[in-house]
Order: sequence, then structure tokens, then C-alpha cells
Amino acid sequence: MRTRTLLLLAITCGLAILIAGTVQILRLAGQDTQPILAVGATGAAGDAKVTVISFDETDGVATVKVTLSGVDDAEGLGGFTLVGPGATAAPNQRGGDACTGFTVAPVTCILTFGTATIDAGDRLLVFHRAAQSVRWRLV
Repeated sequence: MRTRTLLLLAITCGLAILIAGTVQILRLAGQDTQPILAVGATGAAGDAKVTVISFDETDGVATVKVTLSGVDDAEGLGGFTLVGPGATAAPNQRGGDACTGFTVAPVTCILTFGTATIDAGDRLLVFHRAAQSVRWRLV
């Protein structure tokens, strides 16, 4: 190959990389990021609304008092995850005031998570439904 051909090929590759980078920056700039909510705030994902009222963690068990509303869905609790350093936990409902699912009318109940395998530190409650997520910083 001649030198001129190699230079033209290098310029073409450089332009392709520049265009691809510009497209990626525009994609990232157009994303709507949801803020991380605090305890006491209400978030919505899909047709479900969740208000986190309080959080407590004692002896490897985290309890989150929530108000659930907006939709009738007995299986809706599967959208909750407690996230901590190095691990996550799904709700393992127990107790008389444990959440049993979503209803259209607001219901206040307790979500319970086992935290024995999660290192001490920050805690986030994540709720995912209908390709949308809401997050609360608990600690």
C-alpha cells in the first residue's frame, strides 16, 4: 500500500471514532436519571406508588415501614431489593404487619430483609416495576 492510502485510511478511522463518540455522548446526555430519595419520600414505578416511612436494622434483620398503593398486585413485593456493600437481599416477609402485596387503596406495612450476609454501610431500597426503578437511601 502506498503512504497516501494509509493516511486516508487513518483519517477515515479517526472520523468514524469521533462520530461514534459524539453519538454516545448525546445518548448519555439524553437519559433521565432518577434521584435517590430519602426516607419519608414517595416514589412511583409503573402504576405502583411507594412511600418509605422508616427504616431500622437490628441483629441482622432490616425492617422498612412502607405505604403501598396504586394497583392490585399480590406478587408486587418481588420488585423490592435491599442493596448493601457486596450483597443484596429480597424481602422475606414475617410478622403480623408484614406486607402481603399491593392494593389500590394505601396500605401501611413492614418489609423485612435478612442482612447477615450484607456488610455494614450504606443501604438502598430499590423498587423495580414496569421497566422503571425508584431508589431510597436508608442509611
